[in-house]
Amino acid sequence: MYRIGELARRTGTSVDLLRAWERRYGLLRPERTDGGFRLYGEEDAARVERMRTGIAGGLAAAEAAQAALRPLQRTDELLPALLAFDGERANDLLDNLFSRLTVSGVLRESIQPALREIGERWARGEISVAQEHFAAHLLRGRLLALAARWDQGVGPRALLACAPGELHDLPLVLFGLALRERGWRILFLGADTPLEVVASTAAAERPDLVVLASSSLREPAPVADLAAIAAGSRLALAGQWPIVDVPALRLEGDAVELAASLDATGNPT
Repeated sequence: MYRIGELARRTGTSVDLLRAWERRYGLLRPERTDGGFRLYGEEDAARVERMRTGIAGGLAAAEAAQAALRPLQRTDELLPALLAFDGERANDLLDNLFSRLTVSGVLRESIQPALREIGERWARGEISVAQEHFAAHLLRGRLLALAARWDQGVGPRALLACAPGELHDLPLVLFGLALRERGWRILFLGADTPLEVVASTAAAERPDLVVLASSSLREPAPVADLAAIAAGSRLALAGQWPIVDVPALRLEGDAVELAASLDATGNPT
């Protein structure tokens, strides 16, 4: 739960507009602390996302509010479809969600929870290799389709790459899409990228931010390569990295929230 200023930051909506939507349409349903402060939660953020999507799609504010207040159905049905190898059902569910929410909204409400649950079940040995691979392949394909031309525009530019040996680039794709929705341009190098390649690309392209992702670095941290990258661009290390004597921002946690926490220079807000 968080105050209205944090809700405004998370959803990219002004505090004044949020208060107007709460007052006119009952869009927000805060809880109150003993001191009388309003606190908002994820359901409030989801309704704001749906309100914004409706208005962007041409609905009047009252119509968008009415649609946003209807319970969003089928967000929890994606995981069973993926685990049942039902690609048609999973794609239909995603079509429905993307028609009603922003990309960040779909990531937050459906795809990230499904991936989290798959990871937890995998760790407990409750799902097969085939189920995990099927789900990751389907979701990665859908998200990369949204990533077409994500390096175009005039906003700040982020170079995203997975560390050597890191084959799972799906969390980095999620992060890139969330950044893109906030105006960033994305130069994506993907899985298992040699750090000298990242360094040379960063030197040539001069991105505003370089993000290196690793779930568990299998080799000693290549300090010289990291230092070369950090010398020319803001460097962020996402996931599990050993302590290195290189100036770098550490990124851990929810991809959508992390993207929302960075300003146009790659610094935390």
